[in-house]
Amino acid sequence: MIDSKLLNILACPACKGDVEYDAKAQSIRCLECALVYPVVDGIPVMLIDKAQKPEKEEGKKEKDVE
Repeated sequence: MIDSKLLNILACPACKGDVEYDAKAQSIRCLECALVYPVVDGIPVMLIDKAQKPEKEEGKKEKDVE
């Protein structure tokens, strides 16, 4: 579980958007750009190179490029 005070001050390092915690997936998701950051042993890993894009977003982007 992530402390609510910590969640209030966290922001996405990529776009500075607000984030939300997904306890089931043990991750933090940006509400703006949809990057998903892992939470390891209760510690958010807010590094852009460790973030993942949701599969739906990746598929959508590939279609838009074609």
